[in-house]
Amino acid sequence: MTVHFIGAGPGAADLITVRGRDLIAASPVCLYAGSLVPAALLDACPPGARKVDTANLTLDEIVAEMATAHAAGHDVARLHSGDPSIFSAMAEQMRRLDAAGIPYDVTPGVPAFAAAAASLGRELTVPGVGQTVVLTRVSGQATPMPASEDLATLAASHATLVLHLAVHRIDDIVAALTPFYGADCPAAVVAYASRPDEVILRGSLATIAAQVAEADVRRTAVVVVGRTLTAADFPDSHLYSAARTR
Repeated sequence: MTVHFIGAGPGAADLITVRGRDLIAASPVCLYAGSLVPAALLDACPPGARKVDTANLTLDEIVAEMATAHAAGHDVARLHSGDPSIFSAMAEQMRRLDAAGIPYDVTPGVPAFAAAAASLGRELTVPGVGQTVVLTRVSGQATPMPASEDLATLAASHATLVLHLAVHRIDDIVAALTPFYGADCPAAVVAYASRPDEVILRGSLATIAAQVAEADVRRTAVVVVGRTLTAADFPDSHLYSAARTR
């Protein structure tokens, strides 16, 4: 028996790996966050599968479901939105499973920031403009940020910033980043990336907060800030250069 942590992707049901879909189809138990994971993915569950929406469960209750399945010899498909390597709360589940001696593995998924970049039609690493992407969030209702990872510290690098779980703090984000990036720095917000109800907002640090308020975007969104969002005058990559030795 194994608990399979599976990246369910950013929202569109077909943005899941073949491996992830096959593991769902082979697991008699499926745990999923109903508020984030597309319901259509549950169609891949085998007949008679136990399907548990974990949106309102505590960590203890979720792990108890896994332990019950383990005792019965049943594999568990544990679906996490996006990719489980970031902001998924997978680590604390793994810690409990290690203590209980329950095996697990991880199948990656399409992360929200990648889906947002695709919706924007942009590469986040552009030669001569930006080669670093920082994935982060802000303090608020979630666990406090480490002291060394405040926005001012991260912004000092002028890297492209992608903020998860943060759109409700857009005014604070703009205030913190403007001294480093400038009010004219391109900014974008993508909510519900890849879904039919996707919302795409493009502007600058000077305008993006008003757009967020007007569109009433409050959750399930990523905020992207950086010059790569609108870069047009940049050198070609060395990757395909005729001068490169092949």
